[in-house]
Amino acid sequence: MTLASAQQRPRLAVIVKGWPRLSETFIAQELVALEEAGLDFDIWSLRHPTDTKTHPLHDRLAAQVRYLPEYLRDEPLRVARAIGAAADLPGFGAAAIAYAADLARDDTPNRRRRWGQACVLAHEMPAEVGGLYAHFMHTPSSVARYAAIMRGLPWSFSAHAKDIWTSPEWELREKLSADTNGAAFGATCTAFGAAHLQGLADRPDRVDLVYHGLDLSRFPAPPQKTLRAPDAPFRMMSVGRLVEKKGFDNLIDALALLPASLDWHWTHIGGGTLDAQMRERAVRQGLADRIIWRGACDQPEVIAAMREADLFVLPSRIAADGDRDGLPNVLMEAASQMLPILSTPVSAIPEFIEDGVHGLLSSDAPGALAAAMQDVAAHPAQAHARAGAAYERLTRDFLMHPGITHLHARLTAMLSQAS
Repeated sequence: MTLASAQQRPRLAVIVKGWPRLSETFIAQELVALEEAGLDFDIWSLRHPTDTKTHPLHDRLAAQVRYLPEYLRDEPLRVARAIGAAADLPGFGAAAIAYAADLARDDTPNRRRRWGQACVLAHEMPAEVGGLYAHFMHTPSSVARYAAIMRGLPWSFSAHAKDIWTSPEWELREKLSADTNGAAFGATCTAFGAAHLQGLADRPDRVDLVYHGLDLSRFPAPPQKTLRAPDAPFRMMSVGRLVEKKGFDNLIDALALLPASLDWHWTHIGGGTLDAQMRERAVRQGLADRIIWRGACDQPEVIAAMREADLFVLPSRIAADGDRDGLPNVLMEAASQMLPILSTPVSAIPEFIEDGVHGLLSSDAPGALAAAMQDVAAHPAQAHARAGAAYERLTRDFLMHPGITHLHARLTAMLSQAS
């Protein structure tokens, strides 16, 4: 390929909620791998970063990051200029009709912000952009859809968890249908989620199952540990945002049920809106001296903590609004260090962890969680064997590269429509 033809090759516009984000390592991993596979793209972020740390992965990305107006009132001239220019785009009328239909069913500040951000995106995207790809099917996909219609370009999405289970069905159906300017294709990271979306699409092949998988080159080999004695101190850890669907309130209550004879300690990594409530709950239960709250940590800090722990606990559950985990990458990260796993059979977690084989899956009831933790503490040899089986499953079925190869092919094919 000549330099001139390379410069003319269609680029991708990637729309994300925020960049960079510590809690969305799976997105950073995917985008770095796609870039290294030769895909050309820029990132368009709907929000500015709030984390004070970044992962080493973020430093590997060479793509330009552009920020859309997080709130339209913050950049009124930019927004006004974009809306005026977007009105001259060939697809503006069709996009306005789609937006008006959405607004009639969801007249919210967020919906209006999506439209303004889409106008800015459609106006400011370089001419060589040949398609759009949104991470998450709710707000980012709406922005991508409106902008794609204005510019007459194909768009696609990657769906994960909350965006699938808390979006209204009418919106999902319209984003999955050619008749309503839906996505050229979509990818999602669990068979559980793929089956749901395929049932809403105009045709099942519009949605692909693409596991995130893990790039083991980013992780050290599992540590060589001496088998822990059943009466030795028992170190547990969790990684996850302090939000309802992660179930950490039940875990704290479960820790309060552990017998006094067990010398346990628990470390939590992550931020979240329930941070103060969870700390207060631990104090009320008299557990504060056994718990370390690490807050948000970067990837090396997370892995270092995993290598020192005896059990990884993730008590996921379905939140009141329907939100739930998909297949949390952090389970695969724990498996990469041969750290025994205790989780729950929510959503797609059983797609990776078979109860009693690769880890333990318990109900999220405090009593059941406490019993499972005691089982791991009392039977370290069995826990070690299950951790080994999880590592083998990870390396056999859940590595990153097959998914990246598939996604790269799909995105390249979509971009070829603009060539």
